[in-house]
Amino acid sequence: MTPAETKVNVGVNPGVNPDDLEVAPGFEHEQLEGRIWESASEPELLEALEKAFSYRGDITVMLRDGSSFEGYLFDRTIGATLAESKVRLMQKDGRKTTIACSVISGLKFSGRDPAAGKSWEAWVKKYWEKKAAGEKNIQIAPDSLD
Repeated sequence: MTPAETKVNVGVNPGVNPDDLEVAPGFEHEQLEGRIWESASEPELLEALEKAFSYRGDITVMLRDGSSFEGYLFDRTIGATLAESKVRLMQKDGRKTTIACSVISGLKFSGRDPAAGKSWEAWVKKYWEKKAAGEKNIQIAPDSLD
């Protein structure tokens, strides 16, 4: 096998070739919408921040002084401790804010997750339900941005 033919399966079970699978295994998105995460420890807060970074909706970052910021968490720098870590938030008015993780008291997944329930499998299921009901011209239509 030449180096160009070598396959590297990073993060895949050893011995399982994804090219041999009929359907690649997926994963289930955790339902975070509406969840409030008030951490008791540094590892819990770091876990919540990682989930917030992967979340596709807005979050509310609650600070120790009682203030809060709401927006989309688009960047984070995770250091060895909370004092070395920070997140960047795009607020609803378009301003970008950098927040030190050491001043965060909690997170609330306050915005709607626009991709929740929008998997291909969910669409196919709805398609067949509509087709069985006799509907015609069944399409994938985008959600309103409002």
